[in-house]
Amino acid sequence: MSSEAGTPGGERGGNDGKERAHEVGDAERAALYRVIALRRDCRHFTPGPPLPDTQLERLLHAANQAPSVGLMQPWRFMRLSTPAWRERLLPLVDAERLATAQALGEREAEFLRIKVEGIRDCAELLAIVLPPDDGTVFGRRTMPQDMALASAACAVQNLWLAARAENLGLGWVSMFDPQALACMLQLPEGARPLGLLCLGPVPAFYDAPMLEELGWRHRRPLQDMLWEPTQHA
Repeated sequence: MSSEAGTPGGERGGNDGKERAHEVGDAERAALYRVIALRRDCRHFTPGPPLPDTQLERLLHAANQAPSVGLMQPWRFMRLSTPAWRERLLPLVDAERLATAQALGEREAEFLRIKVEGIRDCAELLAIVLPPDDGTVFGRRTMPQDMALASAACAVQNLWLAARAENLGLGWVSMFDPQALACMLQLPEGARPLGLLCLGPVPAFYDAPMLEELGWRHRRPLQDMLWEPTQHA
């Protein structure tokens, strides 16, 4: 039997086993699509203790497995969960909230009734930061900034889905002056904050996206998202 270990048949058997190890089963596939459908941008959190370190590390590891152009990994996470950091960050967010309301004109009052962050109540508060450019050219020579931003967004989406799989909510807060936040966080030159991520248990997950439930905006169907080229190849 040992003499056949190196035969083509033996190699195929080994490859078949490797391929099976990389296959996704029906139950796993269904669970993934269910998590995607149930993911929500959360604003309401249940006050409580910080997440266990092992759980937070697991979630951040999922984020760090995101795809990135040229394998550049243009994301950095900062943990800002202390009460002092929350109180420092809230005025920055509220200032932009009021500026946004004024920019919305006739919808100002409607907007001000919407909860836009869960900074005080979430178990963990993270900042997602775009680090100084590392000079990666592979895949981004013509769109360097765009590809860095797209890659960082993939990391947040991984974190979002991993959190939902652990029955935790996540909300991406983008209402702040990026220069003011960069100064507050003492980021190195060239770094740019992209969001404050509220993460933790929630009293309930919204049945539909919160803005849809409130009548602010409604999700458009897939058919509206599909374009055809105007010219045939």
